[in-house]
Amino acid sequence: MDEVDVNEVAHELRLVVGRLVRGARRPEDLPTPQAAVLGHLGREGPLTTADLAERQRVRHQSMARTVGRLTALGLISAGSHPSDARKTLLTITDAGRAELQSQRIRRADWLAEAMASELDPEEQRDLARAVALLARLADR
Repeated sequence: MDEVDVNEVAHELRLVVGRLVRGARRPEDLPTPQAAVLGHLGREGPLTTADLAERQRVRHQSMARTVGRLTALGLISAGSHPSDARKTLLTITDAGRAELQSQRIRRADWLAEAMASELDPEEQRDLARAVALLARLADR
C-alpha cells in the first residue's frame, strides 16, 4: 500500500468532520457555544463561569454572555458556591437536560439515516472501525 500523507489526510478529515457537524445541525438547535456549555454541565456537574470559559477556551466575558442567555432560557440555573461565597455555581436544569438530549438524539438520528442510506454494509463496518481510531485521536 502507498504511503499516506498524514498532513493531507488531517486537512481532509478536519474539513469532512466540519461538514458532518454542520449537516447534523438544525435551525432550531441551540448555537454551538450554548450547546457546549450544556454538554459540560451535563457531563461534569456544576461549574463556574470561569471553569466553563477555560474549558471552551474563550474569554470570561464571552462565557458570561452565553451563561446569561442559557439562564434566561431556563436551561441552566445559578446557585451559591459551597466553599467560596464570591463564586456562583451553574447547574443544568431539567429543561436544559431535556434540550441537550433532544439535540443529541436528533443529530444521531440524522447521522444514522445518512449512514444507512449512503453506505453499504461493508462501508458501515469500515466506519465502525474508524470510530475507534477517531476516538484515540480525540483522547490525545
